[in-house]
Amino acid sequence: MEELLVRYLHFTGLIILAAALVSQHLLLRKTMTPAAIRKIAIIDGIYGAGAMLMLVSGLLMWFIVGKPQTFYSANIIFHIKLLLFAIIAVLSTIPTWFYLRNRRASTSRIPVPRRIIRIIRTELLLLLLMPLLAVSMARGIGSTS
Repeated sequence: MEELLVRYLHFTGLIILAAALVSQHLLLRKTMTPAAIRKIAIIDGIYGAGAMLMLVSGLLMWFIVGKPQTFYSANIIFHIKLLLFAIIAVLSTIPTWFYLRNRRASTSRIPVPRRIIRIIRTELLLLLLMPLLAVSMARGIGSTS
């Protein structure tokens, strides 16, 4: 039962993370008000909560519940999945800092750098690969044994 709950939390974290990322993408404009940026900052916080839920439940699956630790540790696909998660996490810090820096700005319109939009799109693209990697790994692809 523990494994079922942990896997459910892992998928829920992915859904929350993806929904928040898509929401950010849809709400971003070339110029925004501080109020609009505050709303996106809240969504970004939800994104972070989804990422933390994925991370914690993933670590629980790796080390405590479910398949043996070696199932994950000896699989190259798993390591690629971890690397993608880390890249997405690092990329996400740039928009987060932009939102936090500008949510209380004194100007009425704040220009949103194009790189923020490109980063969000890159995160979405990389995130699309995560379920494919998970399914591949579950089928034994990438296993060294």
